[in-house]
Amino acid sequence: MTKKIFRSIISVAMVVLLASLFIASSFLYDYFNKSQVSQLKEELSLVATNVDEAGAEYFDNFDSSMFRFTLVSADGEVLYDSQANATDMENHLDREEITEAIENGNGSSARYSSTLTERTFYEATRLQNDNVLRISVSQVTVGALILGMLPAICAIVLISIVVALVLSHKMAKSIVKPLNELDLENPAENETYEELAPILTKLNKQHKQITRQMRELKQKSDEFEQITASMNEGLVLLDKKGMVLSINAAAQKLFSADDTAVGRDFLTLDRSIDMSRAIEKALGGKRAEFREERNGSEYQFVINRTESDGKTTGIVILCFDVTETAFAERNRKEFTANVSHELKTPLQSIIGSAELLETGLVKPEDTARFIGNIKNEATRLVSLINDIIRLSQLDEDSEPATESVDLYDVANEVVEVLTVSAAKKQIALHLNGESCVMNGIRRYLYEIIYNLCDNAIRYNKDGGKVTVDLKNTDGDIILTVSDTGIGIPAEHQSRIFERFYRVDKSHSKETGGTGLGLSIVKHAVAYHGGTIKLDSNIGEGTTVTICFARI
Repeated sequence: MTKKIFRSIISVAMVVLLASLFIASSFLYDYFNKSQVSQLKEELSLVATNVDEAGAEYFDNFDSSMFRFTLVSADGEVLYDSQANATDMENHLDREEITEAIENGNGSSARYSSTLTERTFYEATRLQNDNVLRISVSQVTVGALILGMLPAICAIVLISIVVALVLSHKMAKSIVKPLNELDLENPAENETYEELAPILTKLNKQHKQITRQMRELKQKSDEFEQITASMNEGLVLLDKKGMVLSINAAAQKLFSADDTAVGRDFLTLDRSIDMSRAIEKALGGKRAEFREERNGSEYQFVINRTESDGKTTGIVILCFDVTETAFAERNRKEFTANVSHELKTPLQSIIGSAELLETGLVKPEDTARFIGNIKNEATRLVSLINDIIRLSQLDEDSEPATESVDLYDVANEVVEVLTVSAAKKQIALHLNGESCVMNGIRRYLYEIIYNLCDNAIRYNKDGGKVTVDLKNTDGDIILTVSDTGIGIPAEHQSRIFERFYRVDKSHSKETGGTGLGLSIVKHAVAYHGGTIKLDSNIGEGTTVTICFARI
């Protein structure tokens, strides 16, 4: 801006200077012309009076170096010329000023030289004897005058330019200085040119509006960051070129990224083919969704595009941890399949035996055996249904009435019930410990001890041993059920508490059982806020330790 003002001032100064020189020269030249013509007329009038009185003899002693005088007869013959030989001059009857003087008494004219550098003024008057007396003087033209004054004019212009440059520079800086010192952060507090007041007022209003909008935007941005940071779901925002605009903590953990991921291409975080295809599909305007296992967990990815005025502006990627849901779905499917199988097996046996009895194909001596089979399978079926009902009650997380329960008494009751089945396999069943009182649900605690002891007997060796220990520690009750049975392979130990899971299905059929006992134990212990620990070695036996908080 300073340069523009500087150039404008210099240009105006030069135009004004040149115009002033031209106008002054014109006025001066015109003034001198008028003065010279007036002087010519006065000089002509004075000489004409003397010639009328003295005749042509007046010129005998006449001397004029400034003006040229010419005496012309009425027929145009030159009688006298102060600067030339009259006899050598041509007839002047055709001269404008001569013709005018003969006709009107006075005449005047002006003629340029052949080079146009000189201009001659003529004044003529008619004498009493009808002769014409003419006076003339030569004068340089404006162009010649300017050419003659060119050195002086150049000096004046040069000095003027230097002065104009200095003054223009200072003036431009002084004009721009208030503008450069404007405080645009506080437009209303500036003291500057009045002409800027409307602009500064408008700027002040816009500044306040922008400040308010920025404050609101920051508040919304902070709210968005706080909301997304506290989300368990991963959230990634991309622009239409695939650059990361925002990524919350859950997504950073999932994609092994950090805050530096913002501004980078999403491909640097994830090169999954399924993800790339889903993003392309979303950019095409379709919702994309797929599941994939990441970091030992199963995630569901939902990808949608964002729009503004009907145009795609970016991509939103939502990441849901569906590990528990997927696990529950698999468990539900497995549970349904297992329940169907477990129910179908005894029912088929019952139906088969009943059909044989109904058709009379069974020999009389075998009837008792078939009826016993029907009874055993029906008992097994009832036991299975009862276990399913117990699990269902535990899954519903209902809250039956709790009471003060002595685990030692419950364990002693279980030992008494299982003594007969233990004796059939010549297994010694022992209870050691002390009274351990806790707040809980008696039947759930009974199921825990019963199922652990029942499994220890079922999968034990003939002549083996099962020991139940109970003891109080600082604030806890420790229940331990150990056996000298076949043991559990290490690869199966993490799954034995799943529903219907069996290590050896063929052996399980021989020993009986529904496959739900340990699952009931797990849920009942969890209901009482306890923990389970399993130690088992092949051929050496298994020890299950449960810790309850004593109240």
